[in-house]
Amino acid sequence: MRKYTYGPFQSRRLGLSLGVNVLADYKLCSYNCVYCEIGLTIKDNLVSPSYRINLPPSPNFRKELLSILRYVPHLNSITFGYNGEPTLNESLLDFLNIATNVRNNLNWTSEKPLITLFTNSSTLYIDKIREKVKQFELVLAKLDAANDADFKRTNRPHHNTPNIEIIIESLIKLKQEMPKKNKLAIQCLIFNSYKEDFTPNNNSTNIHDLAHALKMIQPNIIQIYSTARIPSEYFVYAIDEEKKREIAAIFKKIIDNDKIEINIY
Repeated sequence: MRKYTYGPFQSRRLGLSLGVNVLADYKLCSYNCVYCEIGLTIKDNLVSPSYRINLPPSPNFRKELLSILRYVPHLNSITFGYNGEPTLNESLLDFLNIATNVRNNLNWTSEKPLITLFTNSSTLYIDKIREKVKQFELVLAKLDAANDADFKRTNRPHHNTPNIEIIIESLIKLKQEMPKKNKLAIQCLIFNSYKEDFTPNNNSTNIHDLAHALKMIQPNIIQIYSTARIPSEYFVYAIDEEKKREIAAIFKKIIDNDKIEINIY
């Protein structure tokens, strides 16, 4: 029975990916996003970005990785995330070091799989967290909103979470501090809503605010996507491909940097 990993599975953004969970067997997060595809964050598990658990890897983590990775020499990514916010675990780097060591000592069909981290960006204002996060070869950092009204509606953060301006500033710092060989991708999940009294984040103000924030951050990659599975709230639904292309065009015009990849999923 596996404790830490699931998959490999085909990811929209990462190719063939092996998921790694460094949290407990329940969702622990600083956000309660309306669109979350792993369900609502219950009240007791919605925590401050400064909250920490210490769940170090057991010896079984290395064994579990080896038992799977030796059979998938064409893997594209070893991906940390999925069961909440992985940077809440004080032992994140212990997991990273073991995964990197196992990966480097195996034979691969072509390139080695990237060591990837998903983060909701809420903890990046803390210097020690950025120091850990920048060591991942690919960081997929969330930014769904770039003004506080949309941020609070969309991500429903814990009340101790910094405002969106501080989160954007922390993403700017992360990009500046990352080694050049590592890459920062900003994920923008954009959605619509059936609910008349709820403003979804696909509104024009938020899209333009996002574009200006991304111009300041200067990530390597921007990923525009929408819900693909059942969201935590019934009133949220995916935007269509035409809307994604419209958003990409707005981003491209405002950011005005051909070196930044803008991808639609």
